[in-house]
Amino acid sequence: MKKLFAFIITAGIILSLFACSKSGFIDTTETTENTTNINITEETTDMLNTADITFDKTSVYYQYADEAQANLLKNYWNDNGNIFYDKYPKSTSGGLNYWWMAHSIDVLTDAYIRTGDGQYKEYADKILTTVVNKNGGRIINDYYDDMEWMALALLRLYDITGEKKYMNYVEDLWSDITKGWNDTMGGGIAWRKQQLDYKNTPANAPAAILAARLYNTTGNDVYLTWAKKLFDFVDGNLVDQTTGQVWDGINRQGDGKIDKDWCFTYCHGVYIGAAVELYKITKDGSYLDKAVKTAGFALGKFVGKDGCLADEGAGDGGLFKGILIRYLTELYKVKPDFTLIKDTLNNNAGILHGNGTNSGGLYGKSWNTAPGDGTGSDLTVQLSGVMLYEMSAVVNSVK
Repeated sequence: MKKLFAFIITAGIILSLFACSKSGFIDTTETTENTTNINITEETTDMLNTADITFDKTSVYYQYADEAQANLLKNYWNDNGNIFYDKYPKSTSGGLNYWWMAHSIDVLTDAYIRTGDGQYKEYADKILTTVVNKNGGRIINDYYDDMEWMALALLRLYDITGEKKYMNYVEDLWSDITKGWNDTMGGGIAWRKQQLDYKNTPANAPAAILAARLYNTTGNDVYLTWAKKLFDFVDGNLVDQTTGQVWDGINRQGDGKIDKDWCFTYCHGVYIGAAVELYKITKDGSYLDKAVKTAGFALGKFVGKDGCLADEGAGDGGLFKGILIRYLTELYKVKPDFTLIKDTLNNNAGILHGNGTNSGGLYGKSWNTAPGDGTGSDLTVQLSGVMLYEMSAVVNSVK
């Protein structure tokens, strides 16, 4: 989806053209590089299992996650293009949905960590190769938030495998991302290179997560300094300190105003994630308190009376609640007495499995309503469902 109309988004179409919408690059090349076969050894599996937790393979949520990955590959994988189709039935818009593919790599990494099955890494490598080929032979993108998601996914693969190629890409991305910081609106990384005075949560909170994780990986204090600076910008400008609500951005229309009426699961998820990463490093309880407050707000705001998370549409919006779920899970791992998180994920997994999935394994935008048989939706919608099941498998394995 093109990002050409960021200044004219109206309330009626806010979800489908939300300012996080991603542009595509024209597909002019075919992927020819094949990935190397991966041999999963006992040592590798042990390394994967020590990433965070030991998974309970008998859990129904583990089985749901296996089903979800199988449905994703069955319904969206493009064997000829070595990438996911971005729509079902199997079709593509003709461009490259870069940030969708970053999340695709992330969910495949979830499965690789959970199962130790090398096929998931093979698929992730194929997507990475295709993205670079379609992107003019480089990993750099015009949108800072897009690059942050790609870097987060590839850093996870580096931490798991130790393969330098992933870190090389992450370092290239990080170098470019930091160039987006400027003093307009008191600091912060811009949303995109063509709009350097617009600062938003989607461009800054994931960058804080990335910086914190780079610090964990490298031990370089420069990354921790960045993580704190980025978090402070979001916390000081885009968060209601009383309620924990996270606003989307500031100065989108050049008027210095905050889009306080833009309230999305996405923004709350990444703010929670940034606070949790800094808490894990510093043991400063104020970060945990902020994460808990925002999580409480989000679970009250975005969960309906039926217990189902909000329908935020297809397109980019289809990813939003999956992002919230991913970082609620990170919070739960450090605060397992926050049982509402586990209960919410389990309940939504049950709703999606029972109500929101059609006979072909395709998910609805609302997890309470399945698409008609033979129909489906954007890849983003399917990815959020996969994230739900993968994160449910995680929270039900936390001791």
